[in-house]
Amino acid sequence: MHLLSSLVLALLVSSPSAQAAMTASRFAPLDTLAIHIEEASRDTKGVAPRFAVPQPVSISARSAQNWEQEGDRWVWRHRVTSPNVVSLNFGFTKFHLPEGAALSIRSADGSQFIRDFTAEDNNAAQELWTPVILTDDVIMELSVPSAAMNELQFELGQVGQGFRTFDQTFTKSGACNIDVACEDSKGWEKEVNSVAVISTGGSTFCTGFMVNNAKGDRTPFFMTAHHCGITAGKAPSLVTYWNYQASTCKGSRDGKLSDFQTGATFLATYYDSDFTLVKLNSQPKPEWNVNYAGWSRADEVSPWAVAIHHPNTDEKAISFENEPVEISGYLETGTPAKNTHIRVNDWDKGTTEPGSSGSPLFNAEHRVIGQLHGGWASCSSQTQDYYGRFHISWEGKGTANSRLKDHLDPESTGVISVDTI
Repeated sequence: MHLLSSLVLALLVSSPSAQAAMTASRFAPLDTLAIHIEEASRDTKGVAPRFAVPQPVSISARSAQNWEQEGDRWVWRHRVTSPNVVSLNFGFTKFHLPEGAALSIRSADGSQFIRDFTAEDNNAAQELWTPVILTDDVIMELSVPSAAMNELQFELGQVGQGFRTFDQTFTKSGACNIDVACEDSKGWEKEVNSVAVISTGGSTFCTGFMVNNAKGDRTPFFMTAHHCGITAGKAPSLVTYWNYQASTCKGSRDGKLSDFQTGATFLATYYDSDFTLVKLNSQPKPEWNVNYAGWSRADEVSPWAVAIHHPNTDEKAISFENEPVEISGYLETGTPAKNTHIRVNDWDKGTTEPGSSGSPLFNAEHRVIGQLHGGWASCSSQTQDYYGRFHISWEGKGTANSRLKDHLDPESTGVISVDTI
């Protein structure tokens, strides 16, 4: 465990309002070489790659002694320092803010910040998991109306020490990846806007997508891969980042992290076709222009296919298979023994990488027919990728928590396909 201290310290630091006392947590630097070796081992096991090392803590604002009264409010401050990490993120395992309260998280130098969290972020799980903040030194400030202090529930249970994420990593995505800002994605703009990069548990990353339903009512259903590890217990820790993509083709890695949502409710998963479906705690904001991907559950394949994904936490990319895709079992070649997956034999333009898991495969009609499970494809390897079939996931094991049918068509209309909205 890398935590050196998590204790009440009388620290005097500059704050926008005044010199203020605060508690502090300090962590030792990460052993990045050991982490690199561990990540290589995780990759061979087919589990979701990590972007951060989770460190458990137990820091309760309610029991702290350093609250300061400022007018009709009480204010608590806590500093987290972890030298040389790429980012920090936070899991509040108890979270309920009264009306008028606010939690701010900013870098100690004031250059980085996350939007304020308020009572609007309260949820049934009473947890809050933050997006990353690209700094190694953070000050969080909790401000609560004096009259509402007895309503506060607030405990920091985990700090994520980022060793790769979004702008720095051991290896960025390969040069053959095609930014969605490139001309190649023309005609696929609606589908591009349905795809997001996600983090779970403050430590692992994958790709996922918003999915339409038979009603077309914009219920915030979100789909990814089973092996990305979103269980009923971990769904509240899901952070979804929209519009993380380069602004110009092959240009600067300038994707933004500000269009995020946090928290979800687990709905269904199925190991055989490697899907998981959750419902996000809220709809994406209209100004983010998020679309809901169409899909087909037909027992058929496609003469060609397109993948939209986040390779290795890099900005959003698009890949093209110009030949027919095939029905297969997972990691099977040749004549299929099972029918749970769709096999892309080799990408003609682009590829996929770790972190692309859970991303959608679209058929020639621009409808999702599967989500990425795994494979061997890379910029240096013209080999297969395998997508869990939407057709198989529709019925799953025949129960509501193992299939898509009950959630995407609860009135059993029998619809075979829907379009992106």
